[in-house]
Amino acid sequence: MIQNFDELLSKRDRARGKIIAVAASNHLHTLKAVFDAEEEFGINYLLVGDRMKTLEICENMGKSISDEKIIPADTEEEAASKAVALVKEKRADLLMKGNIQTAVLLKAVLNKEKGISTGGVMCHMAVIETRGYEKLLFMSDGGMIPYPTLDQKRAIIEEGVKFMHSLGYSEPKVAILSAVETVNEKMPETLEAKELTRLNKEGIIKGCIVEGPLSMDLAISPESAAIKGIKSRIGSKADFLVMPNISAGNIMSKALTFLGGAKMAGCILGAEVPIVLSSRGASEEEKRLSMLLCLSL
Repeated sequence: MIQNFDELLSKRDRARGKIIAVAASNHLHTLKAVFDAEEEFGINYLLVGDRMKTLEICENMGKSISDEKIIPADTEEEAASKAVALVKEKRADLLMKGNIQTAVLLKAVLNKEKGISTGGVMCHMAVIETRGYEKLLFMSDGGMIPYPTLDQKRAIIEEGVKFMHSLGYSEPKVAILSAVETVNEKMPETLEAKELTRLNKEGIIKGCIVEGPLSMDLAISPESAAIKGIKSRIGSKADFLVMPNISAGNIMSKALTFLGGAKMAGCILGAEVPIVLSSRGASEEEKRLSMLLCLSL
């Protein structure tokens, strides 16, 4: 079980020789992250996008690229389609978002004939390392599903737990978050949390411990639980936070990174391969860690 990103970095050998297809490669921070990963992790890459702009960025970085590593695409839609095709054809092991809108990339991923969707629920998983917590926090969904239904939340838990099992977590502690820890009919997320907890207790959701509804402090702070007199099935030491909606997840992750100095990696789960998907404004380190996270599976 990895406790921090340094321990994730110790698994870099798993990434060696794997190939990343970058959709819309004409993006400085993305290219820097890919080239750093090439040097540090031994990965290979295929760059799909505006050929002249990509070469110009590479030239300004002092990086020489062979012709076979660049696949020209004139539009975002073409770049997305060609990058997804590389994964579909087993010419690439991983898909990465470059200078492209998320919706455009995901449209190509979800294409019924040419995409790489498995037909199930796809969700965004953020992995966060912060000074305020003793271990990594996994969090979903802050980047894919705006208002997940009960069935979608169940699928998010199952996809996330499978992902965490592959990283060495034998029984992840899953907290279903709300503003309160009591069931309130005016707050649908609390009713859903109660049902998800029941499904876990009855063995329908397996491989983890699910508890909810929980406020954020009760999910991560044994001291807060003791003060409130709450006995927690997860011991107030959550590994995986299930957010009530995309806004809560997005605001949480950006607050932790921009105000709290946290490190973050992220990917899309539920496709044929994990998809490295971070904001175009994300740091090179976040992009590099996101690549390694996906390649370490």
